[in-house]
Amino acid sequence: QEQLVESGGGLVQPGGSLRLSCAGSRSSFSISISTMAWYRQAPGKQRDLVATITPGGITNYADSVKGRFTISRDGAKNTVYLQMNSLKPEDTAVYYCNAGHIWGQGTQVTVSS
Repeated sequence: QEQLVESGGGLVQPGGSLRLSCAGSRSSFSISISTMAWYRQAPGKQRDLVATITPGGITNYADSVKGRFTISRDGAKNTVYLQMNSLKPEDTAVYYCNAGHIWGQGTQVTVSS
């Protein structure tokens, strides 16, 4: 069964940076041939799309994170990343990796002083 395993969340001060990782757990599941996405869900709110990357490398971002977040992938490591810079308290949420019907377990990001 294909799985996505996220890591890299934590507590960071406003203005700081974090890099989230999402690893495909099976060699039969390649993140390079899937459109990969990061979503986030804050307490009491719906799960929102943050960023996507297509197999061709085209990226898209929510307006709220444009210019601050960068999605990328490393095919050799079968891993997708979300580099988050200039973090704001409103970025606090559980961040989820997604590939179609497959979801990771989520990783908590808290931005607070």
